[in-house]
Amino acid sequence: MAQRSTQTRPGERKDARRNYERLLTAAQAAFAEDGVGASLNDIARTAGVGNVTLYRHFPTRQALLEALLGESLRGLRTRSDELLASASPHEALTIWLAAAVEHAMTYRGLVDALVDSLADPASDLYATCQAVKTAGAQLLDRAQRAGTARPDVDASALFSLVAAVAWASERTPAHGDQLLAVMLDGLRHRSENPGQG
Repeated sequence: MAQRSTQTRPGERKDARRNYERLLTAAQAAFAEDGVGASLNDIARTAGVGNVTLYRHFPTRQALLEALLGESLRGLRTRSDELLASASPHEALTIWLAAAVEHAMTYRGLVDALVDSLADPASDLYATCQAVKTAGAQLLDRAQRAGTARPDVDASALFSLVAAVAWASERTPAHGDQLLAVMLDGLRHRSENPGQG
């Protein structure tokens, strides 16, 4: 389950903080049930607040997603830092990609929101998603330098693959592990000599 921030913002009134938490709780339940396209009006109603209060705290749907998922997305960035110290660049990349695919499936429809955020610097999720992309790029680069990942894949292609596997796995969960395995196998660097590897 994705973690969310519970930090109190400076100068925030207790009732405002209570409304903020109610909205996050309602959004988490709604997104789990109906995906990230869940009605924001219904989220406000479930939280017992008006739409004005909802939009004061979360001006956009992506701002709401950032509040719910920002911490866990930053956790993927932290995990990549830890894995960069791993003795096996291939294993490090494999572990991180599996975690990235799993995270993209936190809520139905999330992968589309994440992909859209990466394409829109004005998005509330852009900076966090960009940091995650950079983290994956570092692991990919390390595996490529070690000769275990194919050299013709860049960070953008890598994240297109993650998004594709998460999107397809969301729709056909029974094939999720197989799809991930095929992606990981396709990323492996193969020697041009058919007698090797």
